[in-house]
Order: sequence, then C-alpha cells, then structure tokens
Amino acid sequence: MQPLLSLLTINKADAKSVYLQLAEQLTTLIRTGTLPAGHRLPSTRKLSELLKLHRKTVIRAYDELLAQGWLESTSGSGTYVSKSLPDVKPQHLAQHTMQAINPVKTAGFTFEEETHLAREVIKVSATYHLDDGFPDARLFPLKDLSRAYRTQLLIGNPYTRLGYDDPQGSAWLREELATYLKDTRGLKVTAQNILITRGSVMGLYLACTALLKKGDIVITGAPGWAGADTNFIQAGAELIRIPVDDYGLQIEHLEQLCQLKPVRMVYVTSHHHYPTTVSLRADRRIQLLALADRYKFIVFEDDYDYDFHYENKPLLPLAGADLSGLVLYCGSFTKTISPAFRIGYLVGSEDVIKHLARLRRTIDRQGDIMLENAMAELLQNGIIQRHLRKSLRLYRQRRDLFCHLLKSELSDFLEFKIPEGGMAVWVKFSSTINLTELAQKALKRDLYFSNGVAHNSSDKKLNATRFGFASSTPQELEDCIAILKQLLKDKS
Repeated sequence: MQPLLSLLTINKADAKSVYLQLAEQLTTLIRTGTLPAGHRLPSTRKLSELLKLHRKTVIRAYDELLAQGWLESTSGSGTYVSKSLPDVKPQHLAQHTMQAINPVKTAGFTFEEETHLAREVIKVSATYHLDDGFPDARLFPLKDLSRAYRTQLLIGNPYTRLGYDDPQGSAWLREELATYLKDTRGLKVTAQNILITRGSVMGLYLACTALLKKGDIVITGAPGWAGADTNFIQAGAELIRIPVDDYGLQIEHLEQLCQLKPVRMVYVTSHHHYPTTVSLRADRRIQLLALADRYKFIVFEDDYDYDFHYENKPLLPLAGADLSGLVLYCGSFTKTISPAFRIGYLVGSEDVIKHLARLRRTIDRQGDIMLENAMAELLQNGIIQRHLRKSLRLYRQRRDLFCHLLKSELSDFLEFKIPEGGMAVWVKFSSTINLTELAQKALKRDLYFSNGVAHNSSDKKLNATRFGFASSTPQELEDCIAILKQLLKDKS
C-alpha cells in the first residue's frame, strides 16, 4: 500500500478536479505496468483514509475507470485492474534517457521535414509598417459587415442556416460574385464557374494537388512569389523560372521552353506582377493565350489586387479572353478588407470547378458560410463597391505621397518606378546597403519591412524589397520615411 501511495500526488489547489487527478494517475500506473492486470486495488474507504480525501471522491474516480474499462469490480471481492488488459512490464530507464524522451515535443515516429515548407510566419507588431502590400482595414465599413454577419446568425431556419452547406461555397455569394466579376472584369461566368476558398493560397493548393502530377513542368516568373513556388514543389512539379522585365513575363522564353518540353502550367500575376508590380503588356497577353491554346497548358492567373489600378482602367484579366477553357482565375477579398477575412475565389470551367470542390471537401468540408453570406449581402447592397471606390482614391493619394517622399528623401540610396497599381512599391537598394541589416535596425526603431531575402534566387541577390503604402496614413508614411532616412544617413 505504501509504495502505491508514494506514486499518487493530489493537489487540491489545482484547477483540475481531484477525482480526475486520481483517475489519471491510476491510469498512468496501469499503462506503465506499475499496476499489472488483475492487481487488486485498496477499497474506496481505505484509499480515501490514506489520501485524506472524501470517500465519494475516490468512488467517483473508481467509477470513471470502471466505465473506461481500466478497472473491473467483483461483487464481494473488490476492485481490480482489468484482467483483459495486456501485461506491461515496467521499464527501468536510465535517468538521462527519461529526460531525453518528451512526447509533447518530439514524436516517437520518423517523418521527413521538407525544406520548402520552412517559410517564416510573419506577424507584425511594430507601430510602423511598410508591408507586402496590404489594405488599410480601418477604411472598411466593419459595422456593415458586423450587421450583415449578425443577420446571418439570427435570421432564418437555424437547422439550414447553421448546418452543412455546399463545399463549393455559398450559392448566394457565388451568384453575387458572378455578377460582380462580369461587371468589373468582363468575365462571362455563372455561379457554377466559381469555387469559394479561404484565400488565393487555398485555390492554388487545390489546383496544384488536383491538376499536377509528379514531374509536371510549371513555369513562373523570376523574381516570383515564394508562396506559389512552395505549392508547385509540394505537388512534385519541376519548377522552371523565366525572366520578368518591365513588361511582365518574357513570353519568347516560354515559347522556347514549350518547343522543348511539355509544359503543364504557367503561373502568372498578369495585372501587377508579384513582386515587381509591372503589368503584362497587351501583346504578351495575346501571345500567352495563343501558346496555351497551341500547347494545351493551364494558365493559373493570380489576380490578387485587380481593384487597385491608378493610371487608367485596369487591363481585363486573361480569363476574360480565354476561349479554350485553359485559364484558372484566382482572386481574394484579402486585399479588399484585410488578411483576417479568409474569402477567396477560383474561377474556371464547370467541370474543373466541380472536381476541385470535391478535393476541397477532403481537407475543408466548407468555408465560413456565415461570413460568405454576409459578404454576399454587402456585394448585393453595393457596400463593397463603394468601399473600393473610396479606397482607390485614398490609396492613389498615398502612393503619390510615398513615391514623392522616396524620391525627395531617399533617392541617394535606392531606385524605383512608380507603380501603375497595387499597394506596394518595388524598391531596389544600392549595393552598398545591407538590406537585412537595415531591416533589423528599423525594427528596433518600431518600423517593419521585409529584408527582401524571399525574393532572391539561388544564383541572384536582388537587394530589393516591397514597400507597402496602402495600410498607412499619410502621417505614418512620413514617419516611416523619416526613420529610414535617419538609419541610412547614420550608415553613410
């Protein structure tokens, strides 16, 4: 009895119930073989006296283990460790070995860690930020969204409203999106051509998983987006990068590759190339679609910030001129509201969308139907459209101010071109500037920006980064430039 008592430690100050503490500790002793199958336990009266617990507490612990099958009780005989349990021999491990094993931190089985998945998760807490090109969430009519979301929660048949829905996404949102995409992008689609996702990344992941096989060739621009590259590599594709110049993807390089190898997919950010912000010129758009039709490869068009183009009307997406069903068009409300609201959409031929919806169901039964319907209401009422018109005006003003400040205050240290659209400026620093070191020093001054390493390739260091301007007010942008100017002057 005494050895058993030394193994049971009850902490009455613990938030966990005393009977659960006792039950879990007895279970551990059974699992490790300290209490073998068939071992008779002390009576509830005896154990309660020895542990100085109320007898009902011990009875409740015993009842819990009886219900779970760890114990069995024989009338008039007592309570025993279940005889049906396998024999477990207690293991006497060396002290250093016991300390090395921590199943909370380290799995007992082996697995291969893929280096391409080891991307840093960035969560910015600095007061000032020249981010990757995010919207200013302070501008969005959150009260309207809150009101619409509350309506979805409270109005209508609760069984239908709060039950399972279509993995393809809210039918209402898809109907509203079909109208919205037709009016703003010239896409002649219906709700059946749209799959609602939790952002552009999910759309890309589904397309890569469902449509690529190991060894398939995927073409993307250099520089490009590491998030897209990760999905291609994860799918087992062979990734080939071709140059991007001031007019976008160099299509002549793509044509040469098509003549040599069977290209399966081309990933393109046609409206504002990521990260450089340049637009794919009209003649290259025509050539790209012609090559896709000739060689039957998929064009994945990631149109992440179509709604923000300042110099003239936005160039219509490739998907609008696709007559062969070869373009998958992807967009997101992330750049409209904020990254916290995970609603994106994938547009394509009905059969492909249905196929991708089936795959989506295996990893995510459905999205946030409440949020999707709330967004549908805001689209139907024109609230999002009005917000975009207001944001477009303000973001253009912020772009103009920021580019003026970059030129007037920092032109000795960097160069850039004023972007026609989007929410960031592609900035190339002088070779004398250590961009990684500069970013670290800026963070100590409460200013965050990317050090640009993610845009480098194995054979080329760009010493460039994206400075997002849309999420900051004019005063905040002036403060950012002041911090940068002081750091760069101290360096020089």
